[in-house]
Amino acid sequence: MIDFACKEFRLNDVIKCALNLTRADMKVIGLFFDTPEKWVNTEDISNDTGLDLSTVQRSVKKLHEKEILTKSQTNLDRGGYTYIYKLKEKNEIKEIIMQIVHKWVNKVDKELEAW
Repeated sequence: MIDFACKEFRLNDVIKCALNLTRADMKVIGLFFDTPEKWVNTEDISNDTGLDLSTVQRSVKKLHEKEILTKSQTNLDRGGYTYIYKLKEKNEIKEIIMQIVHKWVNKVDKELEAW
C-alpha cells in the first residue's frame, strides 16, 4: 500500500489509474504479470481470464498501444497468421508509469502555484 495524504493506494490502483485501464484490462495485464516471459494469443487470454474474446482483443490493443505489451506475428501452418503478446520488461513499464505520475505531480504543482 502507498499512503498518500488522506488515502492509501494499492500499486494495482496506481497502475490502473495511470494507464487509464478498465477492470477487464487489469485482468488481462494480471495474466501477463503472472507469466511475464510467456507469449500468449488472445484466445488463450480469453480462456484463462474468462473474458469475452472481443474484450480481450480491445485490452491487448490498448496495452500494446500504451507500450506495455510486445506484439509478434505467428504464421499459421495452413495460411494466415495470428498475433501473440508478451509483457515488456517491468523496468520499461515502471518508466512509463513514472512519466505519467511525474506529469501529474507537475500539473498539481502548477495548479498550486497559480492558486
